[in-house]
Amino acid sequence: MASEHTPLLTTVRLARPQRRYPHGIVRRFCTIALSSTLVWLFLAFAVSFITYPHDRPRHHHENDENWRWPGWKRRNVTDDQLRKILLETPSSKKAEDWSRYYASGPHLAGKNYSQAVWTKERWEEFGIKSEIVSYDSYLNYPVDHRLALLHKSKKDESTSWKVAFEASLTEDVLEEDPTTGLDDRIPTFHGYSASGNVTAPVVYVNYGTYQDYEDLIKANVSLDGKIAIARYGGIFRGLKVKRAQELGMVGVILYTDPGDDGDITDEKGVATYPNGPARNPSSVQRGSVQYLSVAPGDPTTPGYPSKPGVPRQPVDKATPSIPSIPISYLDALPILKALNGHGPKAKDLNKWWTRNTGLGYKGVDYYIGPTPDDVVVNLYNEQEYVITPLWNVIGVINGTIPDEVIVVGNHRDAWIAGGAGDPNSGSAVLNEVIRSFGEAVRVGWKPLRTIVFASWDGEEYGLVGSTEWVEEYLPWLRHANVAYLNLDTGASGSEFEASASPLLHQVIYDATAAVKSPNQTVKGQSVLDTWNRKIRTMGSGSDFTAFQDFAGVPSMSVEFSGSSRTPVYHYHSNYDSFHWMQKYGDPGFVYHRTIAQIFGLMTAQLADKPLIAFQATDYAKGLREYVGKVEEKFDQTLVIREMDMATMDEDAIVEFRGSQRKSSRQGDDDSPSHEALSFRKELEKLHKALRKLHESALELDERAAELTDRAKQHIPWWKWPAWLRLALEIRKVNTKYKFLERDFLYHEGLDGRPWFKHVVFAPGLWTGYAGAVFPGLMESIEAEDWTNGKRWVDIIEGCILTAARNAAI
Repeated sequence: MASEHTPLLTTVRLARPQRRYPHGIVRRFCTIALSSTLVWLFLAFAVSFITYPHDRPRHHHENDENWRWPGWKRRNVTDDQLRKILLETPSSKKAEDWSRYYASGPHLAGKNYSQAVWTKERWEEFGIKSEIVSYDSYLNYPVDHRLALLHKSKKDESTSWKVAFEASLTEDVLEEDPTTGLDDRIPTFHGYSASGNVTAPVVYVNYGTYQDYEDLIKANVSLDGKIAIARYGGIFRGLKVKRAQELGMVGVILYTDPGDDGDITDEKGVATYPNGPARNPSSVQRGSVQYLSVAPGDPTTPGYPSKPGVPRQPVDKATPSIPSIPISYLDALPILKALNGHGPKAKDLNKWWTRNTGLGYKGVDYYIGPTPDDVVVNLYNEQEYVITPLWNVIGVINGTIPDEVIVVGNHRDAWIAGGAGDPNSGSAVLNEVIRSFGEAVRVGWKPLRTIVFASWDGEEYGLVGSTEWVEEYLPWLRHANVAYLNLDTGASGSEFEASASPLLHQVIYDATAAVKSPNQTVKGQSVLDTWNRKIRTMGSGSDFTAFQDFAGVPSMSVEFSGSSRTPVYHYHSNYDSFHWMQKYGDPGFVYHRTIAQIFGLMTAQLADKPLIAFQATDYAKGLREYVGKVEEKFDQTLVIREMDMATMDEDAIVEFRGSQRKSSRQGDDDSPSHEALSFRKELEKLHKALRKLHESALELDERAAELTDRAKQHIPWWKWPAWLRLALEIRKVNTKYKFLERDFLYHEGLDGRPWFKHVVFAPGLWTGYAGAVFPGLMESIEAEDWTNGKRWVDIIEGCILTAARNAAI
């Protein structure tokens, strides 16, 4: 279907048959960028010499950005003019129109081709050449499901089962919210969930985190053969199912507990949606249960793109084999009440278990269970698995420098007939960003670096569209991609949030400082003024994952989100609708406009400054902080272990130490504490290496600042050797910046999950969403595997020293 459109991205074979390069983005890259830098610069000078305006005014101010580097070609749009376009073009009204379209009906992954075509057509109306790129991916769609609570009754010495409760497994149709009543609305289900029909007693497992399951094991709660009921939150949903399966459980029920909604609950007297901002009791969070921390993307094609005819791998290590189902807290109530009085109480296990209990006012005592044998749950889940096309929309503004590229992306697919927040607040914002750059192009602007815009499909199942695209164009991206900017939920509240590689921190600070906050209580202040300025590390859960963790491209993701004091966001529910957004999420769509302004400025700063807008020193400082977190984790682990040992008798301690000692050549000296302290001492090597990186990074940033000042100065056209020298120096510094993040890729990948190549950033093995720093070290500490920890110290030290050498001036 995509072939009906003029191709922008085709495959061009260069040198190695396996390498594929998107022709429309880099048509000059194939013939010029792969040659030497000197040749490229000479050709650029020759062309620019001919086109240079020799009749330029004599009294030109040396800092006039209209004549800045490269000075050989007049700029039709100055930096100030571009900035004005990017701040004034985004429109709340336009964003509202885009949101209304995207959220008007279902657009599940692999079923939104008309929306892909519509998006492409809008981008081309904005003046951005675009095309649709497809991948044949492995997905599931819901067929049927059932959830029932059964009681056993005895009559006339015969035993029979009686249905005590049948879950509706639907969300209420609301007269006020039109999309909730569509005939083709999508049923509640989990992406990549297994089909199955199981009947068993049920156990409440809290959030279903790894620690929660460990607490249950220590409490001797029977898990094997049982069905888990877990609340959403804490970790990625697929990992709740993964751990349940590993412990022999046969099914998982996931629900959203209002105890996690802060003060915005009906228990606190707040009206529920649509009459108020509290959660609608029938709201259901759909989502994927793929093992996101193991590898994203199409689970049948790990590490390579899911094109027609490619070999397909088994999925058992990437997706569950036990069924799971999402339900509302309204449907969860009878099951949770059936647990009352059975097994230990949650409060008897761990303080964490009772921190956010929220259904006590509805008769739930939060007992663990399991329910007795005469009280069971029947869970039936039927899914259809298919290989079906996904459709990414790719748009391009070609730049002057062919092998320096900025990618900006948002996903388009949603679980429901709606998705006004996730993802289509981001889709609406991306349209306004592209429309703004289209206006700049219309008046004659051309960026220094190529800008690629992407509307991804299949993100919700497991970042599929973006991952397959990155896997297809990996050699080109590793050579040319300077940064990736991610939009997911662009605006669902008023609290600004950001996560990013440290290289990009300053870009975020600069852009938020330049945009006024729409918060009416702080008139005149910038977004930066109203934000806590905390930038999180990169985890997973959105389309930056393949860029950051697989390709080594510095990435960021920013948004306006809600808080415990703002209207409850109905994440992945039918109530994430245009009506909810219009009334509660972002009335007036002012935050949509604001995030579009921020994104436009960030993109321009990265795409159109002579020197890439990175701060290597921030990266070195960030790594130093991350090593501190590793040391803190180590100290906490030893304290916890000593506390555990304090409760053991002498024989148990001897047995414990014996199991930890493994095979030793050093006899009694090779105790766990000795190995642990030896590992702790090894961490000093990282501090020493980081001092070298900091010195190199500082010199690099200082050289970049010096060249930035020189690039603003006027160099007469006849002094072309000075132009060439300046261009060469800028090129050298930009190349060091561009590849700095790549120096932290480890070809073999992380332990047990080789797809993740970055030694600094990865999703936590048992969190999925939240970012783990130095995951090889963190996981070694958690396992108390000090030998493996030392191995990772050596790997990371090598990466740091390589980065220090490559960054050195």
